[in-house]
Parts: sequence; C-alpha cells; structure tokens
Amino acid sequence: MFVALSTFTIANEMAPQVKEAFINRPHFVDSAPGFIRMQVLSPQENPDEIWMMTFWAGEESYNAWYKNHMQESHQNVPKGLRLVPHSAKVRFFEQICE
Repeated sequence: MFVALSTFTIANEMAPQVKEAFINRPHFVDSAPGFIRMQVLSPQENPDEIWMMTFWAGEESYNAWYKNHMQESHQNVPKGLRLVPHSAKVRFFEQICE
C-alpha cells in the first residue's frame, strides 16, 4: 500500500472552517482508481495543524489522480485561507504492516 501524507499549518485562525470543509468534502477522490481511504487528523497540541493521509493501492494510482484530478478536489478550500509559510509538506510512505 502507498500512503501520501500532506501536512500544513493554518496561519489565520480558520482551522474550524478548514475542518468543516474536510467533514463536508465532495468526496471526488473516493471514486479514483486505486484509492482506498482518507484520514484527516489535527494534533491536540496544535489545532491549527492539519495532517491528511490518503491510502492507495499503489503509487501509480496516486500519481494518476494527482495529475488529473487534484485541482478539483481543492475547489472547496475556504476563501481567505492562509497557511504558515513553508508549512505545507507532502511525504510518501510504503505501508509495512497494519
């Protein structure tokens, strides 16, 4: 299994709106070939930080979705959202066991 972990920190006190947007997301990625699931987390010690993990059958599935559909999945980002500079990161993982 291939896992993509995106992290970012919200700079302008819009964490509640961002979390609500995730809760009410349009689920575009759910029907992508190879998509397994998504988890969105926020550390208790920093509620302005968001961790989004997507689980895929393989890296090729993620790359195809990212290339063709990632833009549409971000169209419901709350207006006016600002991130802490350089806080947005994406890391990729191979799942060893569950």
